[in-house]
Amino acid sequence: MSKFFSQTLSPAVREIRFLMSQSGAASSGARNFILANYPVIKKHNQDLPVLIREAEGTPARAFARFERGVEKHVELDGLSSTEVESKVAQLLGVGKK
Repeated sequence: MSKFFSQTLSPAVREIRFLMSQSGAASSGARNFILANYPVIKKHNQDLPVLIREAEGTPARAFARFERGVEKHVELDGLSSTEVESKVAQLLGVGKK
């Protein structure tokens, strides 16, 4: 279980969206991250939309939409599951003290 996502995210986060290839090797870290962390994220953020979009040949990326329509993203293509976790936590501002 992820130490970053076992808490409620900031209310400023309005949506999390993952795009990736359903079978491409470069997206395997993102797929493994989703399998391991989606249940934890939803458990602590039940009303937060977490969208997963898969399309063949799509590079792995994560988007976060914040209040006032601000949207940020990170590239996840070719990263391991641990690296994906770190990038997504950074995108969402999780774990900052």
